[in-house]
Amino acid sequence: MILPLSLARRGLHPARSPMTEPASGQTPPLPPAAPKPKMGLGMKLALEMGPLALFFAGNSYGGIYVATGVFMVATAAALLAMWVLARKIAVMPLVSAIVVMVFGTLTLVLQDDHFIKIKPTLVNALFGALLLGGLVFRKPLLPYVLDGMVKLTDEGWRILTIRWGVFFLVMAVLNEVVWRSVSTDTWVNFKTFGYLPLTFLFAMAQAPLMARHEAKPAEGEA
Repeated sequence: MILPLSLARRGLHPARSPMTEPASGQTPPLPPAAPKPKMGLGMKLALEMGPLALFFAGNSYGGIYVATGVFMVATAAALLAMWVLARKIAVMPLVSAIVVMVFGTLTLVLQDDHFIKIKPTLVNALFGALLLGGLVFRKPLLPYVLDGMVKLTDEGWRILTIRWGVFFLVMAVLNEVVWRSVSTDTWVNFKTFGYLPLTFLFAMAQAPLMARHEAKPAEGEA
């Protein structure tokens, strides 16, 4: 830095190398964009199911309040892992995590397990209402939720959105019936071993619909 400064004081400038400055009228090439990190399906399932498995384990060894605390920590850790691995967090896990933190805190502070039990009801009712409400305003939200994982025709998105919206509302009602009718341990078992299998089976049942309404690339597109 000393030599350029002394030359500048004398009104002189060091010679510029043609390698360091683009030719007149030419735009320097941009560096290639870094590929976006992707998270495999197995890792996604592990991050979504892991907190629930720990919730079940916490309830088995320490009761519902220990399970709630473990669930909150595991949910936060799963969100952090999603961000580290994919540099983004999907809408549904984010909304669900916010509700977990709010109702988990109420459960622990007030020592009232009703809050953590109604959490699935509120989350499912919210998702169902948003999906079906989006159709009313001709703004299907499911494509944004799935974040480009599948490509369907407009009719395919409409039918799939209706099905998932109704499914979420049914699951909200089912959770209310279960937690109000059985013991806490039985409800935890349902949440762990009933909710996830039902969701998985319902998702698999949509495969024929998605195959029929898959959006075909236009001619000339790769």
